[in-house]
Amino acid sequence: MPQKDPCQKQACEIQKCLQAHRYVERMCDHVIQEMRRCCENQAGKSVCCSGFREPKPAEDKTKTL
Repeated sequence: MPQKDPCQKQACEIQKCLQAHRYVERMCDHVIQEMRRCCENQAGKSVCCSGFREPKPAEDKTKTL
């Protein structure tokens, strides 16, 4: 039986949060941070972490929407 991905729970929580908040990422910062922590701790062991390997780039606060 294949081993469960160690960060799958966090990845699912991100999807649930994004769906609940109409994909407004900033509303899910807390679950995204949990995913980043998991990926840091499980480096190389989680397929779910493929998009979280690099640190989050700093936001440019000077941009206007």
